[in-house]
Amino acid sequence: MADTPGKIDFNPTMAIERLDSWLDGAVKLTPNFISAILLFLLFLGLGYIVKKWVVSVGTKKNRGNLGEVLGGLLKSIIIVTGLLLAATIVVPSLKPGDLIAGLGVSSVAIGFAFKDILQNWLAGLLLLIRQPFQVGDQIEASNYEGTVEKIETRATLIKTYDGQRAVVPNSIIYTNAVLVKTAFDINRSEYDIGIGYGDDIDEACDLIVETLKKIDGVEVDPAPEALPWDLAASWVTIRARWWSNSSRSEVVKTKAKVIISIKKTLDKAKIDMPFETQIHLFHDQTEDRDGQPGQQREGWPMPADNNIQVRPRYKSQTVE
Repeated sequence: MADTPGKIDFNPTMAIERLDSWLDGAVKLTPNFISAILLFLLFLGLGYIVKKWVVSVGTKKNRGNLGEVLGGLLKSIIIVTGLLLAATIVVPSLKPGDLIAGLGVSSVAIGFAFKDILQNWLAGLLLLIRQPFQVGDQIEASNYEGTVEKIETRATLIKTYDGQRAVVPNSIIYTNAVLVKTAFDINRSEYDIGIGYGDDIDEACDLIVETLKKIDGVEVDPAPEALPWDLAASWVTIRARWWSNSSRSEVVKTKAKVIISIKKTLDKAKIDMPFETQIHLFHDQTEDRDGQPGQQREGWPMPADNNIQVRPRYKSQTVE
């Protein structure tokens, strides 16, 4: 039956014939579908096997985190390859080269859309390969300090010292400075102690050093030391420096022992640890020579004539 222009025609026969042709084509392609499914399942299983093998090799070499990332990458590549081959079996006219070319063009758009994700993934892979730090290290990065739990494809997980989890993008860690606290077995700590100006500096330094040597957790080599560090307004500052295990818990515990021991030692030796002292001059306590260079006493040299009588400013300005 011919189609009449400008008129809505309904021909069930043509619809049935079209459906029949589709069914005939599907039946003819059934072996292709079965072969494609079997091939895809084969590549899917191969991908899981390869990932498991890579992870096991990485674990044996203490690089389990890197093994998971590389295994996941190889698994994805194998699965995508199997999917492309299965597609060419279902549609024989489809060439793998055309698919790859199409993926190459689309990958540019995908790259722009997922730039941050790809950047973090690549940074994570480089971190795992170059290993500036490892899982279990204590680091300080992006204003977060704690223990590295895991390096994932997108971010590095840090457990802070107060029991929180910081998720820091890998690209930030890779492109910024990172302080690895446990890169070495021991590190140095320091603490400032103030003693009175009337106390013997050498005696105080010797006492502090001897005290540090007796504290459990303070390393003998390098030896601890105490150095005069500053002449402050109300005291002489002595800086105590010592080496201890680089673990955060050991650093904190050792520092607490140091503070307690030094306090007790200096108290026993009658060495003063003064409070901050401030002098406040009120109006009635100022002198009539204040503000005159060479004559006022605060901040200027003492006059040669020590017999000069000093009058309070308020009296010198009072009309008698």
